[in-house]
Amino acid sequence: MKPSHLVAALLSVQATCAVAQDAKVLEAIASLSPCALKCIVGAATDCPVTDPSCVCGNTQLESDVKKCLLSSCTIKESIITRNVTAMMCDDPLRDRSAENRAVVIVLAVLSACMVLLRIIQKLLGPSENRFGLDDIFLFTTMIVFQPSAIIVVASLIPSGMGRDVWTLSFGTISEFGKYFWVGELFYFIASALLKLSFLFFYQRIFPGRRVQLLIRITIIVDVLWGTASLVSAIFQCWPISYFWLFWDDERSGHCTNRVWVASANSIISIVLDVWMITIPLSQLYGLKMAWVKKTGVALMFCLGTLATVVSIIRLRFLLIIDEKNNPTWDFWDPIKWSNLEITVGIVCSCIPSMRFFLIRLLPSVFGSSHDRSHGANQYGESSRRSGLSGFKGSRKPGESNATNCTTIFTTHNDSEAKDDDEVELVHMRQSDKSGGGSVATSVETPSRYEA
Repeated sequence: MKPSHLVAALLSVQATCAVAQDAKVLEAIASLSPCALKCIVGAATDCPVTDPSCVCGNTQLESDVKKCLLSSCTIKESIITRNVTAMMCDDPLRDRSAENRAVVIVLAVLSACMVLLRIIQKLLGPSENRFGLDDIFLFTTMIVFQPSAIIVVASLIPSGMGRDVWTLSFGTISEFGKYFWVGELFYFIASALLKLSFLFFYQRIFPGRRVQLLIRITIIVDVLWGTASLVSAIFQCWPISYFWLFWDDERSGHCTNRVWVASANSIISIVLDVWMITIPLSQLYGLKMAWVKKTGVALMFCLGTLATVVSIIRLRFLLIIDEKNNPTWDFWDPIKWSNLEITVGIVCSCIPSMRFFLIRLLPSVFGSSHDRSHGANQYGESSRRSGLSGFKGSRKPGESNATNCTTIFTTHNDSEAKDDDEVELVHMRQSDKSGGGSVATSVETPSRYEA
């Protein structure tokens, strides 16, 4: 039967009901494909398809029509049918574009500000805490993360992210898939670089041979994981363009299960995060500091678990997604949590820098009791203290008229070192390497005074 004949037959059978209906409804029904009409008529056994009050809100009817469309019709026919039924039932147009844009912009600005504060702290802080590989990789992470945020705001949102897929044109759906693919690549790169930043920081402050070996192995694993993630993301569909065209079943190509690729990557990332948290915590017992200070340092390292928690939440959303159902709406949650994961990781790595500035802005609140009671320099200038121990003022008969003394010089920046937990950890590493923190010098100085 020709499409026009099928439509005419359908309308004539239900002519009585159609007279009372709005012309827009009849026009919408007439625009449906023969395959879609068969699915609707076959499912609506107790309802006239031209009666919105009977059809709309009928979850069983909607489920039956959806199953028929997916098994018998093309994706394009399914999208058009869903759009027509949404119009017939006056479904509200869902649009989270403004929310999505605000969230991504806030996260991008926050991460950039935190990295900028860390750079300033490195420039103004003590010389022991100048730029290292951890800072370079953190800065690189931020450089990679910013284009990812720009892609979301400037490309993904205009291409329909945060809206229902059936409200978009076919070309817009393909554009969304293309920009999603590019953004996914940036995410995998940023995630691997951020882990390297933490690992190189651990390498700088923990001197033990065993822990250094563990860190090196973890660095290699992270590089391999990041490379594998990037390659699998690039070539998860073949040809590559099929990634953003796969929704159209009229195209030829093949893809791995894209949701499972992202989920497997996320699971490995979470396991690696948990392993990386155990590395510094395992070294706290050997640090030469009070238990109160150890607890504070442990809490600082445990803040990294926040990024792991975000990763777990992201994984949960990935596992419940049906990528062929409503991708422009459903994929917003994983995209949001991906951006939040990178931002939380950057913020956690920059928390010591925040303390550096808070102590200078509000020393009475954030400064240590030692600094307040001893009048430590709040501006970070160096101070040199020297002390005399073992002063011998007596001499035996026959000895030369000399004064023997042992002078211990200890040079340190009290205000700077105590304001910067990272510097204190670096000091401890240097102390562990040298075997002590002071240099003792014994000198013999002739006395100009008679005993």
